[in-house]
Amino acid sequence: MPRLILLLAGLLLLVAPAAASPAISRLPVSDAAIQRTERIEAELVPMSAWVAPGSTALVAVRQAIQPGWHTYWRNPGDSGGATTLNWTLPASVRAGDIVWPVPERQRLQSLMNYGYSGTVYLPVPVDIPADARPGTVLPLSVRALFLVCSDEMCVPDELTLTLDLTVRAGAAPLEPTHGPAIQRIVETAPRPAGITARYALEGGALTLSFAGGPLAGSAPAQAAFFPFEPGVIAHAAPQPGESGPDGLTLTLAAGGKATTAGLTGPVAGVLVTEDGAWEVEATVGPVLPGTTGGGALRPADDPVAAAPTGWSAFARAMVFALLGGLILNLMPCVFPILAMKAAALTASAHDPAEARRDGLAFLGGVLVSFLILAGLLLALRAGGQAIGWGFQLQSPAVIAALALLMLAVGLNLSGVFHVGAGVQGLAGTGPLSRLPGGVGAFFTGVLAVVVAAPCTAPFMAVALGVALLMPAPMALAVFLMLGLGLALPYLAVSLSPALLRRLPRPGPWMDRLKGVLAFPMYGTALWLVWVFSRQVGAEGLALLLASALTVAFALWLFGLAQADRAIDRKGVAPAVTGALALALGTALVVFAVRSPAGAVGADASAAALSSAAWSTEAVAAAQAQGRPVLVNFTADWCVTCKINERAALSSPRVATALEAANAVYLVGDWTRRDDAITLELERHGRSGVPLYLIYTPGSDTPRILPQLLTEGLVIDAIQTSRP
Repeated sequence: MPRLILLLAGLLLLVAPAAASPAISRLPVSDAAIQRTERIEAELVPMSAWVAPGSTALVAVRQAIQPGWHTYWRNPGDSGGATTLNWTLPASVRAGDIVWPVPERQRLQSLMNYGYSGTVYLPVPVDIPADARPGTVLPLSVRALFLVCSDEMCVPDELTLTLDLTVRAGAAPLEPTHGPAIQRIVETAPRPAGITARYALEGGALTLSFAGGPLAGSAPAQAAFFPFEPGVIAHAAPQPGESGPDGLTLTLAAGGKATTAGLTGPVAGVLVTEDGAWEVEATVGPVLPGTTGGGALRPADDPVAAAPTGWSAFARAMVFALLGGLILNLMPCVFPILAMKAAALTASAHDPAEARRDGLAFLGGVLVSFLILAGLLLALRAGGQAIGWGFQLQSPAVIAALALLMLAVGLNLSGVFHVGAGVQGLAGTGPLSRLPGGVGAFFTGVLAVVVAAPCTAPFMAVALGVALLMPAPMALAVFLMLGLGLALPYLAVSLSPALLRRLPRPGPWMDRLKGVLAFPMYGTALWLVWVFSRQVGAEGLALLLASALTVAFALWLFGLAQADRAIDRKGVAPAVTGALALALGTALVVFAVRSPAGAVGADASAAALSSAAWSTEAVAAAQAQGRPVLVNFTADWCVTCKINERAALSSPRVATALEAANAVYLVGDWTRRDDAITLELERHGRSGVPLYLIYTPGSDTPRILPQLLTEGLVIDAIQTSRP
């Protein structure tokens, strides 16, 4: 028998390489030519290493401006002229408008200009046609006209910049040299954010009040307003203002256009505080309530930071993180771990010292796991990666490893094999949980974080979205508070003797409970396998299933070896064969991860509803037609997303409401990495899915729906969005 097992394992090792798929080589990105004058150096650079057919790429005009010189924003202020771009592009390639960064206030004697100095990137979205063939190159050319000025003179410098974009299927990583800088510009560029604005013009003074959105409760210390049109305000005049509980008010000196011809339309521009920068459009009306009475704002002569680093924003993020962590215990992703935590509590319930140790060890496992995950997330983002919460589940390698881990945990709980200091302790019911120091409880906390990773709970999404814009120490503190919220119920029970006494005493029933707990692990493994199939396709799925079968066979052999040793047999042959089988399973999963990516679309997510893939162009096209838009940002590994889609986004009543409103349903699938979706999530203050938006015709600012949907809520949102 042992010889037969060894022979079978050897045959499997021989045939494994035949099933392997070749690695996908990384195509190089063409270098852009740098053009120079005595005053400025410029080049056209990409944000991503390549572009995919049918995607929107981001390229940027990089300016390296000599000391003492500057260029200009879209509204140059009292003098100067904005940078203009004239494109020459291949057929079907379209370039959009410049995504303007927040400008500097540049004072020149009695004048005030708005512009840039040093190094600046002007990003531009470029639409790549769907029929672009992978492996081809798209040549871009732009004639850029810069008005470059010093305190004494201005010189128009016209430079022709070129860039070759390589076309390749699949989401691209950031271009290492310029990609991170372009991403930061795009992330912090001003956008609408649901701020209501009013203006009143009286006696040469223009009073602007702003309320709601991110201003509510923010208590900013400094603010500045940059109008889109020249002549609306006196650019060089001070911008005094005061804050209020719901926003702020600025009192500006009216410009020549306002004083001579008056203002007949809205006043649009960019409002900047230390918490961010947003596009606003003020209509005529009295000062909004709640925008005064909170104290004077500091003068806005200096540039204002765009990141939310204020203590008030930090305190709110900490509170939201704690609440989000508490609610995370009730989310579907965490269901498989709840029974395991309950079993661990029951096992130590009548030993208060052991219960306290396990509760603190569980808290330690959760906090350490969140700290590692947050540190990795922040490090990758600092390196230029456009990622958010749950980023690890966008990796087929991580999904495959988790699926095999859950299978191993399930087999361990089913008694197939036993590890005295191994996986069984993860459940909190095996030998590992009895080791000194609560090692089993610690790894229960680690496993809880692993299982909870696909979920975001109410409050949690807002907290993480803000945390990712904060300095690293603040961001890590927010993540730790989220972990505290997740561990708090378990910790509270373990530290309460009165609650512990109400739990049943350990007994033979716990062995049966272990067998029952194996099945949530098997279910989680099957779900992860399904997610993996959505990421890599049929060939990768077949290889992962073969790997799972081989790993299960190896663990059974380990269990057989353990049984042989228990009855005074050596058990060497099963152990050696098991090691070979485990090596084969590892090789198969490596081949599975390297399989060509399968098509991941919105068809499964849309269920019974007719949907189209999300893009900013699709939203704009629907709005141009006067149609409401419902957007669903989802992922196959997001259990909350799938429950919402089954319970609230798939019914005939919702389909009827969409048809009656002539609404468009768009699905943004984040199962695999998609930088465009990542940036859109961040635009709305989110770091992960789900996110649901409803656009009303005529409004660029969507309404954000709750993360837990009901059929009635969706229908009501659709009906209220009708023109």
